[in-house]
Amino acid sequence: MGSAAVAAAPVQAASPNLIVNGGFEDGLASWFANDGNASDTATLSTTTDAYSGTGAVLVTNRSTTGSGPMQNLSGKVQAGKTYLVTARVKYENANSPATKQFFITMHYGGSTYTNLGTVTVPRGQWGLIQGTFTIPAGQNVSTARIFVETPWTANPSTAPDTHLMDFKVDDVTLQEYVVSKTIEVVGKLPGEHNPLIGHKFGADGFGFVHDGRVYLYMTNDTQGYAPNPATGVSPGINYGDINQITVISSTDLVNWTDHGEIQVAGPNGVAPFTGNSWAPGIAKKVVNGEEKFFLYYANGGGSSNVITGESPLGPWTSERTSTLINGSTPGAEDVAWKFDPAPLVDDDGQAYLYFGGGPASTSMPPVERFNNPKNIRSIKLGENMIATEGRAPVVDAPVAFEAGHVFKREGKYYLSYSSHFGGNDFGGNQPRVPGYPGGGQIGYMISDNPMSWPKETYAGVLFPNQSQFFGAGTGGNNHQSVFEFEGKFYFTYHAPTLNKRINGNTTQGYRSPHIQELTFNPDGTIQQVVGDYAGVNQVRNFNPYRVFEAETVGWSKGIATGKVDSASAEFGTPTPNLVVRDIDEGDWTALSAVDFGADGAASVTATVRALAADASIEVRLDSASGPVVGTIPVDTPTGEWAQVTADLQGATGVHDVYFTYRGPAGDDLFEIDSWAFEAVPPLDLSVVADTRCVGEMVMVTVRAANNEAIHVTASATSAYGTRPFGSVPPAKEKFRSFPTGTAAVPAGEVTVTATATVDGEPKSASYKASYAARSCG
Repeated sequence: MGSAAVAAAPVQAASPNLIVNGGFEDGLASWFANDGNASDTATLSTTTDAYSGTGAVLVTNRSTTGSGPMQNLSGKVQAGKTYLVTARVKYENANSPATKQFFITMHYGGSTYTNLGTVTVPRGQWGLIQGTFTIPAGQNVSTARIFVETPWTANPSTAPDTHLMDFKVDDVTLQEYVVSKTIEVVGKLPGEHNPLIGHKFGADGFGFVHDGRVYLYMTNDTQGYAPNPATGVSPGINYGDINQITVISSTDLVNWTDHGEIQVAGPNGVAPFTGNSWAPGIAKKVVNGEEKFFLYYANGGGSSNVITGESPLGPWTSERTSTLINGSTPGAEDVAWKFDPAPLVDDDGQAYLYFGGGPASTSMPPVERFNNPKNIRSIKLGENMIATEGRAPVVDAPVAFEAGHVFKREGKYYLSYSSHFGGNDFGGNQPRVPGYPGGGQIGYMISDNPMSWPKETYAGVLFPNQSQFFGAGTGGNNHQSVFEFEGKFYFTYHAPTLNKRINGNTTQGYRSPHIQELTFNPDGTIQQVVGDYAGVNQVRNFNPYRVFEAETVGWSKGIATGKVDSASAEFGTPTPNLVVRDIDEGDWTALSAVDFGADGAASVTATVRALAADASIEVRLDSASGPVVGTIPVDTPTGEWAQVTADLQGATGVHDVYFTYRGPAGDDLFEIDSWAFEAVPPLDLSVVADTRCVGEMVMVTVRAANNEAIHVTASATSAYGTRPFGSVPPAKEKFRSFPTGTAAVPAGEVTVTATATVDGEPKSASYKASYAARSCG
């Protein structure tokens, strides 16, 4: 039987085990001797000499090298999928060789056999057979069976001690193998602000501002990322597999919240009549009195489409049953690639869409094909934003390739685009018009009319190729957008910088989002953008005194994110909720420039789901090895969501905050849904509420103790009214009572508010104290 190359042991496999009774704890149930050939015979019996547990199988009376324990997998395995297989094996015949090779093998019927894993084991010792394998996409698996054997030889009976020795098998497993997409390196270095995220990829970023938050919509490059478990290197990106759009957002341009992916296309997508979702663009508009969000995307190179959302995060629906831009779009007939749709809603409410790219029409002269390929179009959108109006005129962008995008500033329209690299698609090796873009650069044009883009409106190169800034392995085409946020303009682009940090100078095309500030000359032209890892300045310090998503990160190491069914703690329903997961010992996440204020943080609470015992979260300042200001024990029931809290000491002022994760090595420790810090009250009072019986009536009482060195004025409010304490002297306490007028009261709380003047500044604080239900009848 033929041998097959076997990959190294994988780092991740998914349950369940497809083998029934793989540990032989139920005797020989589901097992039989291989009978694939008429000459295959063996006797199976149970033995207590097991690798683990109480049972194993003993194989005796073998007639062929393939005579071994077999199990039927018909209906359990699928063509095209990858699996992990393991088995323990031992032989003890003193007359057999000192070492022996064993295989675990798949029989697909007829003469089709494939060795899945192998081990050479010393006599008398248990060895581990293991391997990963992919069933060929065209393989018939209707009679798939798996068995353990020794290497084939034509006449094994001539040397039975060498070829037909008895052996034992235990702990057979077969699991579908899931390649881990978790990025274990630090892909966004602390202190740097590019790339924007370090735990996943994203390309063709389109920046969009809504209600004080910047959203970035991206092609989901992570969808096809599948690093080899042995080398860490993924196959090259396959754009044909991408049918999701990734969304992140930020209020400060450094700490980004991961909102996960929108399943746009494919059989289970919002628009199942499309197969891909590349290069998204988004716009909002009030339609029929309702604010709506319109997410445009490329359905491969042949067409473009749009889906509609109730918010920037959805939920999303398709109001169309066919693509928006395609071969029937007036004016787009000669456009090779009808993709990269970028919307613009003008100040008067009229919306436009810019799209197109690819090879120039062969009807043009070669020099024109090279310098003015006329492959981008502009078109008006209808009032409903999901239909076009009129004919699409040519955008005569010099050396254009793709990625047309328009923004407006001071009454002028700016159209940027990515330039081509030449070649036969663009007339061959032709002379370039002086000043026109080089290959893979971002050029731009300036016009007074959003529908008029003659070549004379060309203004220069906005951004050179990213490889000029990030070096080997980062070249290729690009895709950009421009957005305005709080009075400044910003430029988005992508580069495979995270891919480079994972694999070195050889990258596989997986791209990451970047942002730089965009500045203008007095005449309105753009100052050429310089790409760097430093990125943009943080717009504002991070406010920790609220509930916020744990997947909001400035930097991270070794973590992944995933969707859960519960509502988002920060964004509510029906927006998607993600959690931080795949957390191992030594992993961490961090927030940039967290402002704890002069009084500082008293505590931090995390919503977690414990997965291992003896795990904890350290809260550190300024680095992953910085001072610990608090430790959160994750000691809640395994598998259940719960809140855990730790007191903090020394968390004052502005710091980068690192959450470092501790626990048993090799275990998934926990998942995290949200964080919330609580501030140290500006005034130090101790408040206690209680109840007592006065006759048959309940009295609610409250005590306020002043721990300050100054007088504090306070009052208490309950469901039964408000009672002033007046001035409470330093180190003194006062009591107040609330007659309820009833014989029984439910549990409740009392709120105490306090004011004082500290160092000439007025300060106030509020405290809550709970009391239990009481009955006095």
